[in-house]
Amino acid sequence: MISGEGKEKALTYRKASIEDLELLTETRVEVLRAANCLSGDADMSEVREQSYRYYQRALCEGTHTAYLALDGEQFAGAGGVSYFQVMPTYHNPSGNKAYIMNMYTRPEYRRRGIAYHMLDLLVRDAADRGIDAISLEATRMGRPLYEKYGFTQMGDEMELRKK
Repeated sequence: MISGEGKEKALTYRKASIEDLELLTETRVEVLRAANCLSGDADMSEVREQSYRYYQRALCEGTHTAYLALDGEQFAGAGGVSYFQVMPTYHNPSGNKAYIMNMYTRPEYRRRGIAYHMLDLLVRDAADRGIDAISLEATRMGRPLYEKYGFTQMGDEMELRKK
């Protein structure tokens, strides 16, 4: 178990395990509601089911790492990183990449350095795997944190969304 430093000294950080499936799944739903400004009555049943399956598979395969921030037994925040491989490139000969996602701190715990500490744990996890190609999608609220850590805009990436 990793103890926090500084202002969040009473908090503990730990790597999530398969026993945390329910908490991870509910956190994912909470993150998506907040990020998409969804009301409490928006149907998230399919997202909940698919998220549960994702965590169940990815945690066992080692293609996803999640950390939890806890205040005693109370959930304070979470973050995750998914690992995948693309074709090798000149700048990334292994093709191994990491995608940080599901960064969330409960409102009553914000402004205590939890997200920064969580981000650092995730980046270190990727570094321990030899991965230095790390990306993420930032909300307006999260952008200053990621910029402070050293993330920069990706200039050439594009996306096609189904209509």
